[in-house]
Amino acid sequence: MIGKIIAGSSFGATVGYVMKEESQVLATEGIEPPDVSDMVRDFKDQTLLNPRIKNAVGHISLSFSTKDADKLTDSVMTQIAREYMERMGIRDTQFLIVRHTDQAHPHCHIVYNRVGNNGQTISDKNIKIRNGKVCKELTAKYGLYYPKGKEQVRRERLREPDKTKYAIYDAIRECLSGCKSWDDLEKRLQEQGITTAFKFCGNTDQKQGVLFSKNGHTFSGSKIDRAFSFSKLDRHFSQAQRIVPPVAQPRYSAQAVGNLSAAVSHYRSAFTGLVGSRDNSDKSVGLGGFGVAGGITLPPGGCCGAIAPEQMLRQTGESHEEHIARVTALIRQATEAMLVEQAERSRKLRTIKTNKPKFRIH
Repeated sequence: MIGKIIAGSSFGATVGYVMKEESQVLATEGIEPPDVSDMVRDFKDQTLLNPRIKNAVGHISLSFSTKDADKLTDSVMTQIAREYMERMGIRDTQFLIVRHTDQAHPHCHIVYNRVGNNGQTISDKNIKIRNGKVCKELTAKYGLYYPKGKEQVRRERLREPDKTKYAIYDAIRECLSGCKSWDDLEKRLQEQGITTAFKFCGNTDQKQGVLFSKNGHTFSGSKIDRAFSFSKLDRHFSQAQRIVPPVAQPRYSAQAVGNLSAAVSHYRSAFTGLVGSRDNSDKSVGLGGFGVAGGITLPPGGCCGAIAPEQMLRQTGESHEEHIARVTALIRQATEAMLVEQAERSRKLRTIKTNKPKFRIH
């Protein structure tokens, strides 16, 4: 929501403008619509109560984003306009609220008499400051969209050189997120008819400023926007080049991860039963990439169930699901081999105990 204070010199011209064909009266006080001449006469009659006020015409437009079009029914717009006037101290006086439908964005006009019903003056002191504050408050209260900075500017109403300056601003803002260097930005802007030049420090090749040109108009980056000064754009590119895009992690099915987790659990039990705490292997494989916490320690050299670290890597042409399935199978095979080895060791130990000669002490 944006409020614009409009200078008006006469009620005739102001009321005549707001009551054009594509308009709708939302609310009035102290005047009788729809005849323009009658309303103008009503406004003028009240100004006689305080002839010291040289300009009694109050005129404010309230504009809203197209994003809020569905919310802004006539009743809601009227409610917002009335609350706006109350907060601005525009009370106990004549007013006319008219909605215009000639443009895509919803907006309305408030025409009021700065001579109040009792001859009091409706103050316009610091009106622009108060207007900005009230608009922000009402935007927040009614959940409306509030454009920031240069987004508020109506491009279609601009004249040169501002028209070109804002065209360059929009182009830089649109291109910048996808640029990692000055060369990237220059190429993209050139496609839109914008040329880029640099200022240098003395007779050196050290750049210290940037100029953008289009349609015969040239602007320094800082004149287009503070964020587009040479130093800030140069810092942006330096940071962009340091950022390493994250590598997308494969997403495995819950069943595949569950199968691998179960296989790893059995493997760890078999490994502990076979090797115990005397792990003399320095080879281990992490499984975080599969979504399984921790990893597995590979059996020491010469032990059964051997798995080479290279076998755990994804092979050329292998899908992610095929990869996790193959690794799960390798771990299961190693687990079975260790369990067989463990059983064989237990059998040999029992045989040794059975065949061991018994000695009697006389």
